Amino acid sequence: MRVFKLALLIPAAYQILAIAAGANQIWRRKRQSRLKGDATPFQPGVSVLKPLRGLDPNTEAALLSQVQQDYPEFEVLFGVRHESDPAAAHVRRLQAQFPNLAIKLVTGSPDFPNGKVGTLCALAQHARYPVWVINDGDIRVEQNYLSSVVAPLQDSSVGIVTCPYRAMAHNAPATWESLGITTDFMPSTFVAQALGVREFGFGSTLAFRAADLSKAGGFAAIGSYIADDYQLAKRVTGLGKRALLSKYVVETSLGEDSWAGVWHHQLRWARTIRASKGAGYAGLPVTHAGLWAAIALCWGDFRPAFALIGLRMLSALFFSRFILRHRVISSLFWLAPAWDLYAFAVWAASYCGDTVRWRGQTLTIDSAGRITT
Repeated sequence: MRVFKLALLIPAAYQILAIAAGANQIWRRKRQSRLKGDATPFQPGVSVLKPLRGLDPNTEAALLSQVQQDYPEFEVLFGVRHESDPAAAHVRRLQAQFPNLAIKLVTGSPDFPNGKVGTLCALAQHARYPVWVINDGDIRVEQNYLSSVVAPLQDSSVGIVTCPYRAMAHNAPATWESLGITTDFMPSTFVAQALGVREFGFGSTLAFRAADLSKAGGFAAIGSYIADDYQLAKRVTGLGKRALLSKYVVETSLGEDSWAGVWHHQLRWARTIRASKGAGYAGLPVTHAGLWAAIALCWGDFRPAFALIGLRMLSALFFSRFILRHRVISSLFWLAPAWDLYAFAVWAASYCGDTVRWRGQTLTIDSAGRITT
């Protein structure tokens, strides 16, 4: 029993570390705002590479936000595999609406197991500028986005900049998933940065130098991996550079409209992370404070259980209200301990197979995260 009580300190310490890492992010954000002053901004030419496939709940707003940037010199390259893709019509309308902006639609791509990477290869052939910014089709940003995510690349030790994201939902299943992203996944990224983890990157944003990607093997080197964002970051940071979690928060819209869809989405993420992180992924449940609180309650250890639940709720409230500024999840933070039980079930299920559902396809991945079918 005493050993178990000592073990409960691990998830408690994790929640405290997450809060501390988030607080450091807020301090860094305020410090950078004060230091800006009259300093000359770092604003190299930027090529935004945006692969598209189909329509998401906020596709129109997301695409519009990419071209309305307060930035001196940039281009936006949209890519689809086929001209018949419904996203292509939205891009054509943008080109007509903003004829003086550098907006290009690229169709067709090399045939890679990961179709998104094939589209990125096609877009790369048209990119003119030394800094590239990639984000998923459903990412919506504000006008200061490019200025914010590109600025850290002035430091030569920074190889890649990625962004936390606020996941917006339009129904109950997607809201449940948004709760997990906001109060579980996003805090883990802040902890990773605080602990010095070098290789992390998300489809929400990847900003990097084109020359660094070329040295790392280009897009072709990651064409068979399902976690293309992680693999890209891994290769760029493998050059001796570091990944940086930006102070800028982007917004995405969750497209799943059923509980089964959310489960399969989470399971795909889990199996992808398991393949990417290997043995490190096995220890994930120690971060699920709600799980250990439930075990403590079953053992009759009420005080440590309620302490864990309190810490978990505090962390969830802190991230949802002050870091990601998610109004809906800020009112649902008290459900975070219950999410931990769900997350544990996903973790356990991730070891029960090697297939994932992605964009209407069932894919098999090997132990390294490569798509084999």
